[in-house]
Amino acid sequence: MEQKKEEEVLRLIISKAWEDTNFRKSLIADPLRAIENLTGAKIVLPEGKTLVINDQTDKSKVFVNIPSEPNIEDIELTEGQLEIIAGGGQTVWSDLVNSLFPTLKDYIKI
Repeated sequence: MEQKKEEEVLRLIISKAWEDTNFRKSLIADPLRAIENLTGAKIVLPEGKTLVINDQTDKSKVFVNIPSEPNIEDIELTEGQLEIIAGGGQTVWSDLVNSLFPTLKDYIKI
């Protein structure tokens, strides 16, 4: 049940940012305060982490976020992914690229 409430908070944040330019600006400037003011929910980040909100609503642009390099020791892989890696396969990279850059790959012509 908790996850459902969290999803509702995220949906509210996104829909409000789409429809209210002033909220979007406050969300970018001070995301923790804007989220709490809108929803009453607190975002509790691990020590040393900050929340960065990027406005990607401009449909004339294709946005790509460069993720931080994963700490291999913290990654939990499925049995299938472990078998692929053991066999020298590259599907894990493919899955990662497809999830991070779903739109950009449609524009790459080789």
